[in-house]
Amino acid sequence: MALSDIGLCSRALIKIGAAPITSFDDGTAQSEIAGALYPQARDALLSAYAWSFASGQVILDQLASAPIADYQYAYQLPNDFLRALSAGSGARGRGLNYRIAGGALHTNASDVVLTYIFRPQEEAFPPYFDQVLIMQLAAEFTIPVTENTSRAETMLKLAERAYERARQIDAQQDTPNKIENFTLIDVRD
Repeated sequence: MALSDIGLCSRALIKIGAAPITSFDDGTAQSEIAGALYPQARDALLSAYAWSFASGQVILDQLASAPIADYQYAYQLPNDFLRALSAGSGARGRGLNYRIAGGALHTNASDVVLTYIFRPQEEAFPPYFDQVLIMQLAAEFTIPVTENTSRAETMLKLAERAYERARQIDAQQDTPNKIENFTLIDVRD
């Protein structure tokens, strides 16, 4: 079942023994806390790992003004950009030397394919990510809602375990990376 941002926050609040919310503007302390903490917690968790459901590739648009130094070209990052994984040129999504600075990607390549982490809609989150986000939110909400630091520590440990499980599940949806161009292997040939 796909959950909205309100649904995710409500489940986190229930986990710490608080009442669920109906919106971020319903006038309760819980809704104010959830509204203030949710976007940052979601984006931090999405950015922390190369989740398969939040990874994508895009051809970047070149900006009119070039970087001041070090690189020839600057490219506009996508609106939903959270973190770069790699950049390539032509038909490859990796291999370029680049730098992210000032909200743009700088490189010497005349065309860029960016592999990146983006912010998907909450309804697109898989169940394993819903669970880790709920646990992370519960950990973040515990002190402001309950003022109980020992419960917050417990919730943080549970969130860390849920994060590790979610990473393992997500990692099984991709071919393992292989070592390419490793000098010690080349010497053996």
